Amino acid sequence: MKIVVTGAHGKVGRAATRALLAAGHEVLATDLTRPGFERPEKGSAKYLMADLTDAGEAFAVIRGADAVVHTAAIPEPTGNPAQVVFRTNLMACFNVLEAAVRWDVKRFVNISSETVPGFFFPERDFLPDYAPVDELHPARPQDPYALSKLFGEQLMDAAVQRSDIRCISLRPSWVQYEGNYEQNLGPQIRDAAVLSPNLWSYIDAYDLADAIVLAAESDLPGHEVFYIASPDNVGGHDFAAVLRQYYGDKIELRPTDRVDASGISSRKAMDVLGWSPKRSWRDYLDNEGHALPQK
Repeated sequence: MKIVVTGAHGKVGRAATRALLAAGHEVLATDLTRPGFERPEKGSAKYLMADLTDAGEAFAVIRGADAVVHTAAIPEPTGNPAQVVFRTNLMACFNVLEAAVRWDVKRFVNISSETVPGFFFPERDFLPDYAPVDELHPARPQDPYALSKLFGEQLMDAAVQRSDIRCISLRPSWVQYEGNYEQNLGPQIRDAAVLSPNLWSYIDAYDLADAIVLAAESDLPGHEVFYIASPDNVGGHDFAAVLRQYYGDKIELRPTDRVDASGISSRKAMDVLGWSPKRSWRDYLDNEGHALPQK
């Protein structure tokens, strides 16, 4: 297929582009980074610079695509003014999806977020109702980032009602790659008391890219939402024990697949999408959270 990857120069977009090319697809990469004008490397994706908050640019990029992987977004709400986060993320998603519908694109992969339930960046703190968190957990976002991602999923719902497009929204956990495992996860491995709203969950960028390829190739009808998180937790802790130790009875503990389970369940992605994660923090870090030599 000819697949457009938006946000192609970001952490997720780069991994997705490589995985889609390796799977034999033709990829048009787009981002805000300025294009180069030297001879491209053999086997690399074609690149087109575009501001997807502009509808005309979005329509120009999407024309002729068989599928779209939409990773472009400001990735969290704390580094930009609230209205910039909300406007950028929602309008880019709307424009790209609208272009896909009008150009009769068959598949749309929307990169949503683990933050959709709302307990990651709230102004008034609250905890998950239960853990591991799954796709049925209520969504009560307060911040502009999670709201933009929730509304993006609702745009997918509307698109499948008004067209023949098939949509999949992936909600990745905190995305890690070889360059940031130690910085981000090292403190939690050394001390489980270093808490995060995702309850010790994470996802490897390359496992996420594998899920993106499956989603782009999927014939699932309508719009499906999938959490994408590693099945194990950061540090390999007994999940039930650390949940009780640090949260008491404030979060309902539901059945887990393994002792060292993640705080976010990807069971639906495994069962319905056929996703099988292959990587763990243990491939990058030792038991003290320090980087291992990479081959």
